[in-house]
Amino acid sequence: MAEKDRPGDDVPGDDELLADAAAGDDVPDDDDARVGAGGGTALAERTKDESPRPRKSGRGPLGRIGGFFREVTSELRKVIWPTRKELLTYTGVVIVFVVIMTSLVAGLDYGFGKAILWALG
Repeated sequence: MAEKDRPGDDVPGDDELLADAAAGDDVPDDDDARVGAGGGTALAERTKDESPRPRKSGRGPLGRIGGFFREVTSELRKVIWPTRKELLTYTGVVIVFVVIMTSLVAGLDYGFGKAILWALG
């Protein structure tokens, strides 16, 4: 059974709507008829003020390269870097996983090699 109005729920009171939808309520409401009649999502029309800006054509190759590095620096500032402890933990997990998988593949390779030599040898 679904929980009712959990903390952090986006829309309080929507549980009844979800319960009706899950029950297979095939009777369209007035809202359903209006939405279905249009056949699409409404989009706002652009005015002249909202038209997309044309790209700057005056930037040369050096300007574009500089812009690229500015954007890279901006994105790197948004990164949440791991702490030293987290980094060591993640590194340890990766190393252990690689050792286990390498051992598994090496063991299977050795076993299948011996089996083929026994069967054909």
